[in-house]
Amino acid sequence: MPPNETAGPAAPSPAPAGAVDPAVDAGVRYLRELLVAGETLEAHAIQRRVFALDHRRLIVAATTGRFIALTRHILGGFTSADVRWQDLHDANLREGTFGADLTITAAAAGDLASADTPGRSVTYQGLQKEAARRVYRVCQEQEQAWREKRRVRDLDELRAKSGGIQLGSTAAGTASQPADSSRETPAARLLRAKEMLDSGLITDAEYESIKARIVDGL
Repeated sequence: MPPNETAGPAAPSPAPAGAVDPAVDAGVRYLRELLVAGETLEAHAIQRRVFALDHRRLIVAATTGRFIALTRHILGGFTSADVRWQDLHDANLREGTFGADLTITAAAAGDLASADTPGRSVTYQGLQKEAARRVYRVCQEQEQAWREKRRVRDLDELRAKSGGIQLGSTAAGTASQPADSSRETPAARLLRAKEMLDSGLITDAEYESIKARIVDGL
């Protein structure tokens, strides 16, 4: 050692690049324990540490059946909240310099609700960007799939009430008339068809076909 130099305390060795935060690892394990039979985890994203200075980092996840948000308590334990895919109204992703914000909006009504009405929205801030994109992609796929299911169901009901054939009918020319169709006036059916057209649930051709059936039934 050169003269007049003294050995100082050794500098702390940096954490390995791929090191996993034990608290986060515990959260992911707990998340997997929440899955029901037949449900699988498709994507998850963890909040970046800089956005969680006064609380534990949260985890958001997309499974085959729902969206899950997991919050860890300061003194241990977890709180989970979920939105089933059939109840999802909208998902939005905004990416910034340091992280991504994912906003989930649940529908005001549940289970194949025809009224496409937004309910409560929650924004999860500062998520790891690449992981947040994967979660968002699953949300978009599920949102589109359930939107199509609602479109087909609403179209089936409207065609049945106007004397048309249901999309799922195998016998051509077989009309289906629900018991409650008499309670809905032709004007109400036309209005509902127009609302579906304006919402993009049916095409112009489908709207004209439904309108013709309603008018023919007058």
